[in-house]
Amino acid sequence: MDSEGEPRTVRLRVDLSYDGSAFSGWAAQPGRRTVEDVLAAALGRVLRLPSAPKLTVAGRTDAGVHARGQVVHLDVPAAAWSGAESRAVARLAGVLPADVRVRAAGPVPDEFDARFSALWRRYAYRVCDDEAAADPLRRHETLWYFRRLDLAAMNEAGRSCLGEHDFAAFCRRREGATTIRALRTLAWHRDDHGIAVGTVVADAFCHNMVRALVGALLAVGEGRRPPGWPAAMLAAAVRDPAVRVVPPHGLCLEEVGYPPPDQLAARAAAARTVRTRG
Repeated sequence: MDSEGEPRTVRLRVDLSYDGSAFSGWAAQPGRRTVEDVLAAALGRVLRLPSAPKLTVAGRTDAGVHARGQVVHLDVPAAAWSGAESRAVARLAGVLPADVRVRAAGPVPDEFDARFSALWRRYAYRVCDDEAAADPLRRHETLWYFRRLDLAAMNEAGRSCLGEHDFAAFCRRREGATTIRALRTLAWHRDDHGIAVGTVVADAFCHNMVRALVGALLAVGEGRRPPGWPAAMLAAAVRDPAVRVVPPHGLCLEEVGYPPPDQLAARAAAARTVRTRG
């Protein structure tokens, strides 16, 4: 019990991965299969809670988007956690479907916030631009785009978009939300199988931002647009129908970065401040 006689709670961090192919995204939606609903139901069962817990997630992935490094936090009665602590991950594996796996679960400071404490999110987008290299076993995580891509031109275009900008040209606007983001990395390389992999890192992302940026860079990579075109769209700060939003299945949330425990509260307070640009 706490000082007011209420049951003591503990904040848990849960690290998970999922194949987004059969989900209607992260966020709970009536009548649809979502990662949030599936995970909350499993946690409620394993921790023997009276109802499914409320979850706060680092990144609300869209329908069809995957995750290897998603992070969630939730608050539960301390007694519920102490009763399941030693085998929580194993028990979750026993009740979760095959397309969701919890990697780790454990207590964190009360100041930890999976969403607002995050310093950055790292996504990867995978593209196969060679018919002979298309692997049907990876078709659910790789975009088949059979027009050969010039990664050097794409990287030139990506570098011009780095820094803090208003990404309105690459986002779907939401009422009361800012489209100002700090883009740290937008770079392409080929993996050992020749797949073009785009790495995108920012403090946060607005809706459709990664997939719209990838679409703009693919236009550069196949030679339809010059390397300076994405930066020109960015400067205009107006959504342009010429910027194509690529399909979701090539996108994966790979990792979320957090500060040391003594900086969690300050980071969360800063992230809640709506940014503006002069």
